[in-house]
Formats: sequence, C-alpha cells, structure tokens
Amino acid sequence: MSTPVLVGIAHIEQRITDWTEGKEPLDLMIDAVKAAVRDTSTELVPQIDAIHVIGGLWQYKDPAAYIAEHIGAGKVETGITTLGGNMVQYALSQSALEIQRGTKRVVVITGAECGNLAAKARKAGAQPNWKNAAGDPDRVFNKGGFGSNEHERAVRLGGATNWYALFENAIRSARGESIVAHQTRISELWAGFSRVAANNPDAWIQKEHSAEEIRTIGPGNRPVTFPYPKLMNANNSVDMAAALVLCDTETARSMGIDESLWVYPWTSTHGTDTAEVSHRDNLYSSPAIRVAGNRCLQLANLGLSDIDHLDLYSCFPSAVQVAATELGIDQSSRGLTITGGLTFGGGPLNNYVMHALVRMVKLLRSNPDNKAFVTSNGGLLTKHAFGVYATTPPDKPFQYEDCQEEIDLMPKRAVTDHVGTATVESYVVMYQGESPAHAVIAALTEDGTRTWGMTQNEEDMLDMTRSELIGRTVQIDADRMATFPASA
Repeated sequence: MSTPVLVGIAHIEQRITDWTEGKEPLDLMIDAVKAAVRDTSTELVPQIDAIHVIGGLWQYKDPAAYIAEHIGAGKVETGITTLGGNMVQYALSQSALEIQRGTKRVVVITGAECGNLAAKARKAGAQPNWKNAAGDPDRVFNKGGFGSNEHERAVRLGGATNWYALFENAIRSARGESIVAHQTRISELWAGFSRVAANNPDAWIQKEHSAEEIRTIGPGNRPVTFPYPKLMNANNSVDMAAALVLCDTETARSMGIDESLWVYPWTSTHGTDTAEVSHRDNLYSSPAIRVAGNRCLQLANLGLSDIDHLDLYSCFPSAVQVAATELGIDQSSRGLTITGGLTFGGGPLNNYVMHALVRMVKLLRSNPDNKAFVTSNGGLLTKHAFGVYATTPPDKPFQYEDCQEEIDLMPKRAVTDHVGTATVESYVVMYQGESPAHAVIAALTEDGTRTWGMTQNEEDMLDMTRSELIGRTVQIDADRMATFPASA
C-alpha cells in the first residue's frame, strides 16, 4: 500500500486594470500547474498520471487535456468536477485513495476563475473570447446535489446571497439576539477574517476592515440583502488560480523531492444535507457538518485542541457560524480562517478550498509539528467535505469515509403551499440599489409544515430590518403574498 503526500503547491493572482490585459482561466491554470511542479524542484511532468480540474463558470469541455499538452505531459487521465465548493477536497481525497491503492503515482489538481476580468469586460460592454478546450474528459467527479423546488421558485428565492442571509436571520433568532447585537457580533466575526487576510500575502484584499466598516452601509459597502452588506458577501470578482501536486512517498523519494515540502492527508469525510432547503428540519443547523466534520477528526484520533490551523469555509458569516456550532468550536476563542475567507482572502467560486490548502501547506511547512483541519461547503450549505493534514505521516493509512447513511436518518420537514396564517421562521430582504425591493418569508404552519411567502411592501420590508419579525404571525394569500396582521 502506497502513502499519498502533497509535494507541490501554487497560488496565482492576476491583478489588472483593463480586461484586455488579462489571461483567461485556462492559461492561469497552466501557469499554476507549472508553478506547482517547480515547487517540487524536480522534473516531475513526465511522471504525471492524471490532471483533474475543478469545474468553474467557464465553458471548457476538457481543460485537463489542454493543460497536459501545454505543459509537455504525455498521455494522462483527464478529469473535471461538477460545481461545488466541496469538490476540491473530494477530488483530492479520491486521488489520494487511488495513489494509496497504487493505481496512480502522480496526480495534479488545478482550478481558476477570472471574475475580476469578466466584471471589467461586462462594464466595458465586451465579451471575452475564451478558448473552447473541446473534448470529453476521461472522468467526471460528482458528489452531492442541490436544487430548488416549485415552492421556493414561486417566491423568487434564488441565489446563494439570498439563501445565506435567510440562514443568518434564523441564526439570530435561534440565539435570541436583538438585530443590533447580532449585526455587531457578525461584523466583529468578519473583522477577524479581515485581520487574517491583512497578514496573508496571498489574500485578494489585504486592507484591514474594522467591524464598524463592515456593518455600516455606505460607499463601497452597499446593502445586498438584509442582514448582509457587500463586505459580508463572498468576493467572486477575483482572478485567481491554484494547483496541487499529489504523489506517493516512493515516487517523491525517487524524484528527490525534499521531505520538508511534504504534507500528508490523514483523513477526509463527506456528507450532504437535504438537497432542497425547504425540507430541512430548521434553517440554522447542518446535520452533515455535525456528522461528517466530527467524524473526520475522529478518524484522525484528534480533537479540536490538537488542531493548530483551522479553515472553516466562509462564503458568508452564516456558513461559518453553522460550522463552528456543529463542530463545537468557540468562535471567540480561536482563529477560524487561515486565508481571510471568501470575502477578503478571495472567493474564486468552487476553487476557494484549493487556495486554502495552498495556504495550509505553507503554514505546515513552516511549523512542521502542526496539524490542520480544512472544511468545504458547496451549494446552499448543502455539500460538505473535510480534511486533516500534517507534515508527519498518519498512524493509519489515509482514510476516507462517506457519512451519508447516518445523515439521511436526521429529521426532515414537509413543505406546502399554504393560504392563511403561519408563524415566521426566517426571512430575507433583497435590495435593488439602496432600497429594499423584495422579501421572502419562511413560515411554519400550525402542524409544523414549512411554507413560503413574499412581499414588496416597502414599510414591511423596512420593518424587517429594524424589528424582530421572527415568531410573528404572517398572513399568506393564494398568490403567496404575505402581510403582517397588527399586533394585539
């Protein structure tokens, strides 16, 4: 049985002022792979057995084949993942298992997004003409699914920004916080992420933002949803690429790769919450994180106190809080990110975790006795992957476990179209410019069934941002329009 080990890493940023000056994602991936190979200080390219690419917003069909050709690799297995922030860790764990079984020796994983370039092109009224990278990959990595149903679509509840804000308001209610206290706390949480980014040379935004700056609406920090202004949202307007080189220890030794560069994956787990949010038991927890996250540490025979470097997936504050709660982490007593998160470290969509892993490897190389725990999240707090890493080999061979069977036993909730009164469970207010434009309300009927309503009433929407409406009675009509009866 072989032992998988990470031996090469690369992180690349592209900072441009004119979209025509920039490289497209595929070319950034090539640069990242070449840099990761250079990181090993060996001529490793002829030994590569597989190149796997994390799926992105681009339209490439078989980008791995194009990369292989342009780095001078021979015939390699090409792979691509489906979408999801969990897919970096999942692709890595499956590659580690194949190396452990001896079916692969050297695997390269890479990904890139050019959200900054694309945004600049849109502003200029232009459309970048990116390569096709035609062909069919040898394999497609797919793990976990998520989607919406007719109830959610009927109230125009779509997009991660809206869903995670809905979760955030549910968290506030579950904690019994006032709106002011809640805004203060989550802005302080996010200010901690900004402080880490300010000291991370790979972070996209290295200017430190205070909690007051983060929670205060103003120029450069427009309202997006309630309770999230722009500085509490993932920052996808980045041009970033990363690459990892994974091989077996025998190959690493035979190639002369310095053992001070080695980082071992110890354990990995995966679990998926109920795909349609409407059917989840509540809107502020994650059984999948609870089961799979804790199982990953258990397989490694480690507790949280043994973890020196922790990175909780951080697209929005609600994702961090749910993960911390389910894993039993005191959010005020330890660091929760090694990058600064997707707002400040940079959020290249599905590939963020690869940048977290690159940062993790750098930290472990500098602190050889340390251990790291990295979490992943895809969809709407839906698909979760976890990994433990160290510079020392694990006591047992690399372990991977799919925790879905236990997760599927957790309670679920029915959903219905309901006409009549219900109790507000959570809500989200969506903005157009500086003004609220549309709000969606999750509510529970008398028998505990979830239902959905919506409103564009300006006074009601403003009231949602000023007063606690969760727990209030809401009236929903046949068109799903919601009104709030006057309090007795």
